[in-house]
Amino acid sequence: MAKFQNLFTWAVFITLLVQAMGDVIPLAKGRTGKIWHDAHATFYGDLNGGETMQGACGYGDLFQQGYGLETAALSTKLFKDGHACGACFQIRCVKDPQWCIPNAGAITITATNFCPPNWIPAPDHWCNPPQRHFDLSMTMFTKLAQAKAGIIPVKYRRVPCQKSGGVKFELKGNPYWLTALVFNVGGAGDVANVKIKGSSTDWLQMSRNWGQVWQTGSNIVGQSLSFLVTTSDGKTLRFDDVAPANWQFGQTYDGRINF
Repeated sequence: MAKFQNLFTWAVFITLLVQAMGDVIPLAKGRTGKIWHDAHATFYGDLNGGETMQGACGYGDLFQQGYGLETAALSTKLFKDGHACGACFQIRCVKDPQWCIPNAGAITITATNFCPPNWIPAPDHWCNPPQRHFDLSMTMFTKLAQAKAGIIPVKYRRVPCQKSGGVKFELKGNPYWLTALVFNVGGAGDVANVKIKGSSTDWLQMSRNWGQVWQTGSNIVGQSLSFLVTTSDGKTLRFDDVAPANWQFGQTYDGRINF
């Protein structure tokens, strides 16, 4: 009996742990998450997606960068201070026959922005902690439900990101402060670590500035640049000689391979 009670206690503990942390557990070895979690979804902007451009992940023109309108802003709990930027999720409308489009299936989006909390007392601040919430582009919301629904209950899970072409690196800054926006990342999608190497240096650790913008204070102007990128599932790729020795600030360079 004691053995059964111990097994039952562990089963309850693991179940509660998964329920509590399901939204923050990284994608395991590039596999689709098996567990669907409860959340809600709204939309912002119009069908052209103008208001969804740029945002708290450091991305710019989402059309040029390959994300298009298949995007969402995440609530505080899901956004994880920008660490979730680039992660991909499947979302489906549930438990709302009035507004869910029948047989709509699931959409897949990339996290590209932050839905900030609103601390003015009210019952419907969906992006406040500890809510799990997706603020979708209008185009993606209306694939799941009628726009006049406003807000819908959804189920979501992490999925591998499917991206075309190589990982991209947008370089900005000055000779004494270099930033690299890492985007169009496949696999887990959310970058957890970046190192940079000039043709005359060893590997240099970069730090997260914000979202998926990474920075270094080393002066490596005039050197060809290579990158070592690790995603949240622990997978690392080496991108050799991404930028030539005459690279320029404000330019984007193609890593040619992807996760």
